[in-house]
Amino acid sequence: MIELKNLTLQRGLKVLLDKASTVINPGWRVGLIGKNGTGKSSLFALLKGGISADGGDVLIPKHWKLAAVAQETPALDVSALDYVLQGDADLQHFQTALAQAEAQNDGMKQAEYHAKLEEIDAYTAPARAAKLLSGLGFYQEEHAKPVKAFSGGWRMRLNLAQALMCRADLLLLDEPTNHLDLETVLWLENHLAGLPCTQIIISHDRDFLNAATTQTLELSGQKLTQYSGNYDFYQTERARRLAQQQAAYTKQQNQIKHLQSFIDRFKAKATKATQAQSRIKELAKLERIAPAHLDSEFAFEFEQPAHLPNPLLKLDKADLGYGKTVVLHDLSLSLESGARYGLLGVNGSGKSTFIKALAGELDLLSGQIVRSDKLNIGYFAQHQLDTLRDDQSPIRHIQQLSPEVREQEIRNFLGGFNFVGDAALQKIAPFSGGEKARLALAMIVWQKPNLLLLDEPTNHLDLDMRHALTLALQSFQGALIVVSHDRSLLEATTDSFLLIDKGRLKTFDGDLEDYRRYRLAQENAAAAPAASAQSQSRKDTKRIEAQIRQEKAKRGKSLQQNIDRAEKEIARLSEVQTACEAFLAQEDAYSDENKAKLQEILARLTETKVKLQQLEENWLEWQEELEQVFARIDAEFA
Repeated sequence: MIELKNLTLQRGLKVLLDKASTVINPGWRVGLIGKNGTGKSSLFALLKGGISADGGDVLIPKHWKLAAVAQETPALDVSALDYVLQGDADLQHFQTALAQAEAQNDGMKQAEYHAKLEEIDAYTAPARAAKLLSGLGFYQEEHAKPVKAFSGGWRMRLNLAQALMCRADLLLLDEPTNHLDLETVLWLENHLAGLPCTQIIISHDRDFLNAATTQTLELSGQKLTQYSGNYDFYQTERARRLAQQQAAYTKQQNQIKHLQSFIDRFKAKATKATQAQSRIKELAKLERIAPAHLDSEFAFEFEQPAHLPNPLLKLDKADLGYGKTVVLHDLSLSLESGARYGLLGVNGSGKSTFIKALAGELDLLSGQIVRSDKLNIGYFAQHQLDTLRDDQSPIRHIQQLSPEVREQEIRNFLGGFNFVGDAALQKIAPFSGGEKARLALAMIVWQKPNLLLLDEPTNHLDLDMRHALTLALQSFQGALIVVSHDRSLLEATTDSFLLIDKGRLKTFDGDLEDYRRYRLAQENAAAAPAASAQSQSRKDTKRIEAQIRQEKAKRGKSLQQNIDRAEKEIARLSEVQTACEAFLAQEDAYSDENKAKLQEILARLTETKVKLQQLEENWLEWQEELEQVFARIDAEFA
């Protein structure tokens, strides 16, 4: 296991950890969370041995092998497949040793290393590496391409594949989903769940943390606090702890007030001096409890657009692509004011191409696009940060958009994005990716768009900023199209989904869970041999469907009975509540002769509301449990 004992870690003048302690048991999948700048990546560097602690101990079993995602990838001539294979250090060592034994014509050594390679299942390594590449979105023909042929984002995927190839006892993943699309994130969740090693994951994607982790470790206030569940469990438990902390704080403040009052009243009196002195000592020794804080550093919203034309734009029989290569065919779309779409599709399907065309960054190959003359687009591209000027401040970026606006007004606006004081005035060159992403979003919000086109806007944003962005988008009055691997953002801000598949655009009828099943079915169909797929008869399909129905009825029987009973009782209590409220709405209900009945009705209404609330909570819980049961059954028969 990993033990951190009284750990102190300082970077420059900033103390990140102060006598922090925690234990991580073997096999745990831990989500390491905390605001940007609290020291999560520095803690990773410490675990990797890249930096030293300023105090305390870091105890990791000496025999443990550690794997982490490399942050740099040189322009190598080696193929993508061979680069991933380099992640298996044992494989590389024994292959090199075998080659040396063969060169020396040492038969004994050759036999020994062949046995070692057999022991680590080396002969299936290329197939395992190819499976990792495919899972991370690389096409089969790309496996042989040199590393230098891939862009920066794809090289990061290669680094992730290389880390996953390692026979690690401890796997450290720092924002592994940043360069992935939704499909690849879903694959990664499943893959990590099947790994036997201890995992520590830094991520700002709450759905990914919920699926990929079993424990949560919060770095806050220079301390490490452990929670025995995923991110949702952490949020619930943290709220409970904060409530307890606030109650303890309030109680202690009353105690301090009482002690101070006694001291102030009696310290000058000789007869009470001894008691006063004891109270002073008691007050001095009191370990102060801090008040609970949940305030967000971010507070912004999209203002009402100046114009909301309808439709905002129309795409008619358009072909999109680059040069003579058509990527998307025969697209038609009328984008109405208030439309809120999530854009789905596998990596490389053309989502960014579609967004670029709508934004006017890419000309159509054929067809037409008609834009309203009142259209005002806010476009966040995947590489939006590259458009910022490192030699300029946040204030200067906004001033270039609106030279006539007073600086104080800009300062007030940027404060909502946590650019306060010197942060609003300094050049952005040293800013982190998260800070630059916040500035890029601030520039879009400032321009009061009536159409938002957002292509992976949450990359680099921490959980608090993602939450603030979600709230702002929920109240946005214009139209919205979002591409994102952040499922919480998609679910909370969109009403429906568009799907790009095989070069076509169509409406996807369902939610993200339906889309997950749809993609899983596609992958299973693609993996199954063609002959097997052809031999699957309608009779077999019906038989399997019947088995699934029987299993669902069997395993979900008790839950369904609870749900049915709850629904009947909810209906009955709702009628009681309606009758009570109808009586209270009458004028004579408050007359003297109805005084007793009024008290009776009020008591009945209160009791009914309490029962209804509890029943509705039970109903929701049973429904979620039933859905989980059904999902497991679907997975078993998939």
